[in-house]
Amino acid sequence: MQRGPTGIYRVVSSLGGEQVRAFLPDALPPKPPLRIGEDLREVLDDSLLSLGRLDSVTSLLPDTRLFLYTYVRKEAVLSSQIEGTQSTLSDLLQFEADSTPGVPIDDVTEVSSYVDALEHGLSRIRAGFPISSRLIRELHAHLLATGRGADKLPGEFRRSQNWIGGSRPGNALFVPPPPEEVGAALAQLEQFIHDIPQRTPVLIKAALAHVQFETIHPFLDGNGRIGRLLVTLLLCAQGVLSEPLLYLSLYLKQHRDKYYALLTTVRRDGDWEAWVAFFARGVQETATGAVTTVQQLVHLFQADRERVQALGRGAGSALRVFDALRERPVSRASAIAQRSGLSLPTVNSALESMQRIGLVREETGKKRDRLFSYAEYIRILSEGTEPLA
Repeated sequence: MQRGPTGIYRVVSSLGGEQVRAFLPDALPPKPPLRIGEDLREVLDDSLLSLGRLDSVTSLLPDTRLFLYTYVRKEAVLSSQIEGTQSTLSDLLQFEADSTPGVPIDDVTEVSSYVDALEHGLSRIRAGFPISSRLIRELHAHLLATGRGADKLPGEFRRSQNWIGGSRPGNALFVPPPPEEVGAALAQLEQFIHDIPQRTPVLIKAALAHVQFETIHPFLDGNGRIGRLLVTLLLCAQGVLSEPLLYLSLYLKQHRDKYYALLTTVRRDGDWEAWVAFFARGVQETATGAVTTVQQLVHLFQADRERVQALGRGAGSALRVFDALRERPVSRASAIAQRSGLSLPTVNSALESMQRIGLVREETGKKRDRLFSYAEYIRILSEGTEPLA
């Protein structure tokens, strides 16, 4: 539906003194209201069904926390790749195991900070803290706590004009609201999230809120990552997901040109319906992919447990090592010994047996302080996480 611009332009002076047109979005919900035709209703219904399947399939896992540990890190890698990092899931896991990753340390530190922000947000939501401007600032403080962006006012809304694309506001593709309007715009968004002035179905709410946040662009850095994180937190806070298993970064990475084009279309033409349809298809595709991943991992864990049990003598200790690797799929032998309660010689013996059957891989080539990976587990979760060209 073509509503026309979904906001007003305000002429402001940039740091260099040139006059630019900054966009100040209208408050949500859209006016006139969304037109939910038959096609859009169908894709929204399919998306909700997919989310329900995803929420129920986690019961197949022996321990959901084991899956979440790595799945959250996959999302961190993907979301950071959209912003230009070259880290892989394996790089991040090696970094967390206190090993040297295969990419610049700034890249993997940035991804690690995203994990920290995500886990902080989930902890706050589970404790009953509402999605709010305060929580968004907290997430940002964690995201930019170290590495690149640490000098971009972590946890604080911007106090200067930013822009998207181009070398300055005057030739930018898009100029967000002036800094003095950021607080009020986010306050309006917070009200919308909490069903003021009216209740909005949760999937539509997440779709609209994401665009509005990206349009406000309240920080000097990290807006894209926070905006994607907001979707998952909102779905968890509203009870659609009991565990944070839906992340759209892979879908947005694969369709990034259309994603950016639709953001522009919403702002310029008011075609919220086209965006909501794209968003809902992304939810459906992502949820279906996550279900497949869970099923693959359940099969993998069962098959590999049987392989370890077939090792014969020492199988009992090897099973404890196997469980430790499911918990942390990239680990040093010393860390496995600590988590499993086994002696280091026993752990090394079990790891060598598991190497022989191709279940684990040694990553350093060293004779001491060796690093092992549960290779097939990482391969399954790494699908789609290759760095952008």
